[in-house]
Amino acid sequence: MIKLIVGLGNPGAEYTATRHNAGFWFVDALAQQCGASLTNQKHFHGFAARTRIAGHEVWLLEPQTFMNRSGQSVVALARFYKILPDEILVVHDELDLLPGTVKLKRGGGSGGHNGLKDIAAHLTTPEFWRLRLGIGHPRTLQPTGSQQQVVDFVLKPPRKEEQAQIDDAMSRSLDIVDQVVKGEMEKAMMRLHATPAK
Repeated sequence: MIKLIVGLGNPGAEYTATRHNAGFWFVDALAQQCGASLTNQKHFHGFAARTRIAGHEVWLLEPQTFMNRSGQSVVALARFYKILPDEILVVHDELDLLPGTVKLKRGGGSGGHNGLKDIAAHLTTPEFWRLRLGIGHPRTLQPTGSQQQVVDFVLKPPRKEEQAQIDDAMSRSLDIVDQVVKGEMEKAMMRLHATPAK
């Protein structure tokens, strides 16, 4: 079962609408759906809330450490409440998926995502669950895209049509949260991955 749902992003108003903050968008929407209020909890280096989903107690967390130090926040809360890596779901932006596409998986590499990299380092394992929200990749616009182009891309807001596709993917993801929390991962994946992106 999932006991901690983490949304990744960067703190600060200048980052709120950027693609890299898709994880924050999801946790904000989930908190609203649950009637939970995220509050600044300094000992966990982030905004957090305890709520109930599908009859189970679940923590919601948005690290406020900046992306490349997300693990500091995740491990602080996980250790305090004795939450294991495979009881954690990390929601993040995914360059390798098109807007409107979303995938649920456990473990794997970081794909160059600094937030995932730092969480895996702090947990000393990559075996946590990930909800990968597609944001697209700048190489689809310019095949010879440099690393700086990637940085510029994730730190800018999506285009209007991309935002609508990402919002749709988040809505479909919110629909399977109950199954995820209950540990019904195969059912959740079949339902989520079978839904075509619009």
